[in-house]
Amino acid sequence: MGLTATKAKGAKRGVIKSRGGRPTRDAAIERDQRLIEVATRLFLDRGFDATSIDAVAEAARVSKPTVYGQYGDKRGLFAAVLRREIARWLAPLAAAAAEAQTGGNCDGSVEERLTELGRQLLVLNCSADSIAFSRILTAQAINFPEVAKLAVDEGWSKAVSTTADFFDHLVDKGVLDLEDTTIAAETFLNMVVGHTHRMATFGIPIDMKTAETRMEVSIRLFLAGAVGPQDRLRDAAKETTKAPRRPAR
Repeated sequence: MGLTATKAKGAKRGVIKSRGGRPTRDAAIERDQRLIEVATRLFLDRGFDATSIDAVAEAARVSKPTVYGQYGDKRGLFAAVLRREIARWLAPLAAAAAEAQTGGNCDGSVEERLTELGRQLLVLNCSADSIAFSRILTAQAINFPEVAKLAVDEGWSKAVSTTADFFDHLVDKGVLDLEDTTIAAETFLNMVVGHTHRMATFGIPIDMKTAETRMEVSIRLFLAGAVGPQDRLRDAAKETTKAPRRPAR
């Protein structure tokens, strides 16, 4: 949705006030969601430097004191936008880990499950919005290291730990044979989306069909080292207690 549409939509709604003059709880939530949506679009369209609190407040139809009171400054607003985007990027990994833990939706081979997961990650991480955020983070990392740290701690590191959780469950079931699931998770994510995301960030046109083929081949290469001999898999499935496969986090 473009900024003009967002602006027009916001103009129709207004903010419902309580008797004391403050927005009701529902109205405040709606206002904050609209503010983040507008800020997201402006950051993506204009970049970090060219986006001002004035412009965000005007487009979202809120006062500047409201924005400053909620987020402190532009960096705080961008951090809030980034957290929402990170949650969206991590959703497929979180869903895969949850399904493996509960035993739900486990139909299909491990290759089919990893390929479907890889396809979702590829689409999300190579979207125009994802690439724009990557460029903003790269440009701002030196000046605002706390924003870069947020992207690493709540983005990449969480993606690795969530993928490692997923792999832990597959190892416990004897489906994979991994010495260290954290290193395996880092390797998997780099193989599946790393190359294509980097090329897109550099502005090199990406053919998604070619990218999917690369992803599928990468997963087969990963599994060639992760499945292991059948006798080791049978032994792994029978064991009830094992040493930790990764350092405590």
